[in-house]
Amino acid sequence: MVLESEPGIAVVGEASDGDEAIALVAGTAIDVLLMDVRMPGLDGIAATRTIVAGDQPPRVIVLTTFDLDEYAFGALRAGASGFLLKDVRPRELVDAIRTVHAGDAALAPRVTRRMIELFADALPATPAGAGSMPAGLDALTPREREVLVAVADGASNTEIGARLFLSESTVKTHVGRVLQKLDARDRVHLVILAYEHGLVSRAPNRGH
Repeated sequence: MVLESEPGIAVVGEASDGDEAIALVAGTAIDVLLMDVRMPGLDGIAATRTIVAGDQPPRVIVLTTFDLDEYAFGALRAGASGFLLKDVRPRELVDAIRTVHAGDAALAPRVTRRMIELFADALPATPAGAGSMPAGLDALTPREREVLVAVADGASNTEIGARLFLSESTVKTHVGRVLQKLDARDRVHLVILAYEHGLVSRAPNRGH
């Protein structure tokens, strides 16, 4: 009801589990897919991985709860472009769908920080293929690397600008270049890359 009332948004299908979601994507033109993590049969992580690996896949937003779904971070690593709590307000949900459709990530800074706090331990102590870095990482300028670390810390463009004494438009330019050089799909992917390759601490402060 919330989505159908929004101009420019149409609900083109629904699925009750991961297998149905994969079949739905295969037979329906979908731009953005809202994916639960815990479902009967194939779970949302496996379904997201399969869907994102397909030809011209929709962008996926994971809907979950932090307290129960310890595997939600796995869904982001599988290719999801958004991460929202199930109690998200209708307006925030709509905004997230539009943001992801536009090519950005629907991952609010506060959600990024909380996600890192809860799921950093799930990251491998040593990244797969240790010693190898993402293509382009060495090509980052010192400023671009600073921006990447700030993104991984959950900072918004405004916060990054204040931290590095840059205008927001300049920050956007740097983020765009980092995405391009690392062949990353969005900010979520940048967070994952930064943590997997040791550019930021794996032991966040859990006292907040």
